[in-house]
Amino acid sequence: MGKKVLAVYFTQSGQTKAILDQFLKPVIADGNEVEFLQIRPVQPFPFPWPIPDFFDTVPESVNVIPTALAPWQTGLVKYDLVILGWQPWNLSPSIPFNSILQDEQFKVLIKGTPVITLSGCRNMWINAQEKNKKLLHNAGAKLVGNIVLADRHPNHLSYFTIFHWLGTGRKDRKWGIFPKPGVSDKDIAGASKFGNIVSSYLRIMNFDRMQEDLVRAGAAPVKYSLMFIERKAGKIFQKWVNIINKHPRKRKSILVAYKYYLAIALLVASPVILTVDLLLFRPFSQKKIRRQMNYYRGVEYKERI
Repeated sequence: MGKKVLAVYFTQSGQTKAILDQFLKPVIADGNEVEFLQIRPVQPFPFPWPIPDFFDTVPESVNVIPTALAPWQTGLVKYDLVILGWQPWNLSPSIPFNSILQDEQFKVLIKGTPVITLSGCRNMWINAQEKNKKLLHNAGAKLVGNIVLADRHPNHLSYFTIFHWLGTGRKDRKWGIFPKPGVSDKDIAGASKFGNIVSSYLRIMNFDRMQEDLVRAGAAPVKYSLMFIERKAGKIFQKWVNIINKHPRKRKSILVAYKYYLAIALLVASPVILTVDLLLFRPFSQKKIRRQMNYYRGVEYKERI
């Protein structure tokens, strides 16, 4: 007998919904009934998205502060599986997504329910997923799977292309020379391979070893250099937000300074820091690095890693 699946998602450009649709094809083909719930903020986040407006989301996304959502309802009060389609903003879950996870009605809906997180992102997602894990843990949900589709291009190139996409709404080559932004069409189409794995576990309603199979299929790519940068950057982002909260009247000017700091840190400082780490620290920390990478690939939640 087919299972009842709820697919919850927020999207601006449509990329998250496209990934979700491809992922769910095998699940639906296997006879399961899928219901969709789109997250809609009362105050919409536009697309195309002016870059200053994007940076204005930094304090609220980093501090996981929810926004008001439009009223919503589902056809059932309980589901066999809930799929959560989301995206990171500023190394944190997007504000609409963190808002649904903190919605009291939604927390009741997912309590005790197996949940899979499914995201499309530029490349850094581990800090945001840790915040998701905490929110899901607090809601009493059972995180059983995590799937990430990322832009495969080098970090410094995707930094430019993502802002081109946000600012213009066009998923094309900036100036005709940069790579296309976002998750590739090939990878979006390939999301069905993860759906096949999930569907096989959904039949037996036992997800204990599912994430291991998903990881073997490439579902949660953790690259050391990005993990290293992101762990450092998460702490720095929080310091900037603390400054903004301490001086709210200077919010706009501080965010302008933050924007330029971010570009310099990414394009100039991070290559130097990574080189120093490669020569002086990484060779002596292999056991710790493997432990961290394996943790981020999984679905377990720990307060401290």
